[in-house]
Amino acid sequence: MGATAAAFGGTLMQGAAYAAPAQPGAGPYGALGAADANGIQLPSGFTSRVIARSGQKVGSTSYTWHNAPDGGACFADGTGWIYVSNSEISTTGGASAVKFSSTGAITGAYRILGNTNRNCAGGKTPWNTWLSCEEVDTGYVYETDPWGVNAAVRRPAMGRFNHEAAAADPVREVIYLTEDKSDGCFYRFVPATWGDLSSGTLQVMKAGTATSGSFTWADVPDPDGSPTYTRRQVSGAKTFNGGEGCHYANDTVWFTTKGDNRLWQLNLADNTYELAYDDSLVTSGTAPLTGVDNVTGSSSGDLFVAEDGGNMEICVITPDDVVAPFLRINGQSGSEICGPAFSPDGKRLYFSSQRGTTGSSSGGITYEVTGPFRA
Repeated sequence: MGATAAAFGGTLMQGAAYAAPAQPGAGPYGALGAADANGIQLPSGFTSRVIARSGQKVGSTSYTWHNAPDGGACFADGTGWIYVSNSEISTTGGASAVKFSSTGAITGAYRILGNTNRNCAGGKTPWNTWLSCEEVDTGYVYETDPWGVNAAVRRPAMGRFNHEAAAADPVREVIYLTEDKSDGCFYRFVPATWGDLSSGTLQVMKAGTATSGSFTWADVPDPDGSPTYTRRQVSGAKTFNGGEGCHYANDTVWFTTKGDNRLWQLNLADNTYELAYDDSLVTSGTAPLTGVDNVTGSSSGDLFVAEDGGNMEICVITPDDVVAPFLRINGQSGSEICGPAFSPDGKRLYFSSQRGTTGSSSGGITYEVTGPFRA
């Protein structure tokens, strides 16, 4: 278990209960304070800094940060770490990386994938590669090297569809995949050999139309999605309204659907599913979390869910099913929050505002928040 936790950078959730769906309440970090110099409202004890801006050099490096920063993840790098970020740009998309020293100083920045199409989200593997996913019909998954040493490799066996996020499950040795379509499906890829994504079986989740119940997996006959889209190949495949972020921990996988503002929870030990959050099921007050998008987790068992739109918040959902704002970005209503990921020590949270203050893909801003995150 210790080796698994190390592979996931300390983000495994121990003993998370999650008797869904979550309801609004007082968050573990208290109320948001006034906006700081970066326009970000944070709880007491937390600070923010800008790491990179689209079209500008990263720190003192010579590397120009990409447009439309999106999904991301952190990787341990000796005593420092690396933050990887996708670029959701048509035909000239891809992914970039920023290296940090043990003190958090920026020591490098570089491209790890180029000239791909609308790289939206993705996921980290236990063998320390970044899966960058294309959000287009018949899009690919690319396996990339966060250190930029090895060339990126296209992984067609993982299916060609409107990819969004990926999450690795080292227990069942599979990769879960979301699909950003209003009638999208939820998939898993079963590699022929764990650690090698060049071949394997793509499967789709089958379940009823209810918001809870049991589920099974069925093989997708034609993973290349042509002439029939993968989501339409298996009778009884369960559809989801706009699959987005995906996160695995502790025999559970969570994923969001933006079309209905839901966070779904699959309990993998007994093959059941349920709602972890639904803004229409909030029983009192105003739903704090709307426009659900990327999701990540901390070592405490908290989930951090970013908003695409809404009021530009990252909300926290605790293991005792309380949902509350953790931060809010002001003056950027034409943007979305993307790529939340914790540094390996769990003390820093990285994320991007995809279109920043300008509302344009060339106005992206990538941030770091430091503070007393609970362990």
